[in-house]
Amino acid sequence: MPFKAFSDYLQIEKNYSHHTVNAYVNDLSEFSEFALNEYDQKSIDNVNYSQIRSWIVFLSESNITNRSINRKISSLKAFYRFLLKTAQIKASPLAKHRALKTSKKIEVPFSQEEMSVVLNDCFFEDTFEGVRDYLIIELFYSTGIRRSELINIKLKDIDDNNRTLRVLGKRNKERVIPLLKSVHSNLLGYLLRRKEVPGSAKNEHLFLTKKGAKIYETLVYRIINEYFSKASTKVKKSPHILRHTFATHLLNQGANLNAVKELLGHSSLASTQVYTHSSISELKKVYGESHPRSKK
Repeated sequence: MPFKAFSDYLQIEKNYSHHTVNAYVNDLSEFSEFALNEYDQKSIDNVNYSQIRSWIVFLSESNITNRSINRKISSLKAFYRFLLKTAQIKASPLAKHRALKTSKKIEVPFSQEEMSVVLNDCFFEDTFEGVRDYLIIELFYSTGIRRSELINIKLKDIDDNNRTLRVLGKRNKERVIPLLKSVHSNLLGYLLRRKEVPGSAKNEHLFLTKKGAKIYETLVYRIINEYFSKASTKVKKSPHILRHTFATHLLNQGANLNAVKELLGHSSLASTQVYTHSSISELKKVYGESHPRSKK
């Protein structure tokens, strides 16, 4: 496999998900093909910034958005940082590169009404899969965890006495998340159903398929889409939208921004502040409906 050492580094040392690692490797392979065709470069270890710039121009002329180009360049930057770290190069060709300007992307969270419809209505069958799917959605909404964090939860990460959940986030950063009493109760109910699954006793992961294997990314997306398609007309339905919804609803209820930052596992407050636009919209709505002069 091309870039295997880099791929292993991302997966083992950086704890990146399989999906993320594949995206990085695909970006590198794409640039490798360009460098070979345009400059006869058999390895991208030795390319210069001018050659990378020409790839950026090529991508732009191919109607690739600035946001997507920045993501591809981010993959290259990570690769050259790895080469520097392992003393395979002396300097990164992207050391002075600045990201392209992009328009601010705002994702729309689910409303409280949409969440209530999904979590309160009888969409979920009284089967192992139905109980599992409900808990997955409930955990996303009540904890704000990332997709990869949920998939990798192990039985040992659950603390029943303190009603908490330990998750391993980006850059192997560990955090402990409190569980609502109702969520913990549903978790215990799921664990009873989990015992019915063949091979479950040998699997350390919390969430399993009906065949006893660890759940996977595509299945999680499918679960979110299946149930939210019954309650929401939003085009985008994903685990990240649920994470966004968690943060937005907390902020709308007056939660402290720093507390939300810790719950989300963000390393900087700036990452959390992207969610405040929704709470500001809510404030404007309340202001417009409540202020004495709003009707004038």
